[in-house]
Amino acid sequence: MDIKKRKLLVPAKLEIGDTIGIAAPASPFNLKEFKGGVSVLESMGFETYCPEGIFNKNGYLAGDDENRAAVLNDLFSDSRIKAIICARGGFGSMRILSLLDYDMIFKNPKIFAGYSDVSALLSSLYEKCRLVTFHGPTVTTLSEASKRTRQAMYLTLTNRSDFEVKLRKGVSLKSGITSGTMLGGNLATLCHLIGTSCLPSYRGRILFIEERGEALYRIDRMLTQMKLAGCFDGLAGLLLGSFTDCGPAKEIYKVVTRVFGEMDIPVLAGFDGGHGKENITIPFGIKTTLDAGRKIISFKWQQTR
Repeated sequence: MDIKKRKLLVPAKLEIGDTIGIAAPASPFNLKEFKGGVSVLESMGFETYCPEGIFNKNGYLAGDDENRAAVLNDLFSDSRIKAIICARGGFGSMRILSLLDYDMIFKNPKIFAGYSDVSALLSSLYEKCRLVTFHGPTVTTLSEASKRTRQAMYLTLTNRSDFEVKLRKGVSLKSGITSGTMLGGNLATLCHLIGTSCLPSYRGRILFIEERGEALYRIDRMLTQMKLAGCFDGLAGLLLGSFTDCGPAKEIYKVVTRVFGEMDIPVLAGFDGGHGKENITIPFGIKTTLDAGRKIISFKWQQTR
């Protein structure tokens, strides 16, 4: 089916007692942290299903590409599974993008959540299926997640009411108000999708980016590459999440200002999303309004088509 003809898929919200399937599309994970995260999900009132294949290891991957893709395909096709949450990020999600059954996934939409390297899947599932996805904690990070992070994930996955997030430590780099679909994720991962069929257009969109452990010059280089590739043409707004272990925030803001300074768009920094101490779950693909002056992001389920 022509992607342009596919309608936006809004997955059903989670209900108490629903089963969450765990996928491992990237790197192997710490078993103690995994069990802790599973316990958190079960304490929220959900059942969990852990396919045997997710515990495989193949160097820096959680099993071979075919197995990791098969687990994800199986979870989407299984009507008993109402949501899929990734065990961990790390590396490897890009390697299975060409192995996913997008036509089947389009016919079986459900909640899909994760962050970091999983950003490749968040992007591809939107671009190939027009599936609304969720940028938020993985199972292993839930183990030690803050109360606010856990509550935000629960509320976002179990509700379809409009909501807003006011940034506690927001920094308005360029004031203004804009609306559009929010997409994005980990900066390095998005940058590596350039030239593939899995990177959505950001024209008319609000782009969210976050990063961890990248030197300032590398952040500069990645943003510059994306700009030269035309990724930011027609961008409606920019939201910066956590930039953990990437250097002083003020220096990162200088780089962002240089790259986006000539664009007449609102730019808001300081959202608690990504690799920081908190990782607030937000939906990608629905109507979003960014008010950089008031430091508020509003999500509109009811206006999504």
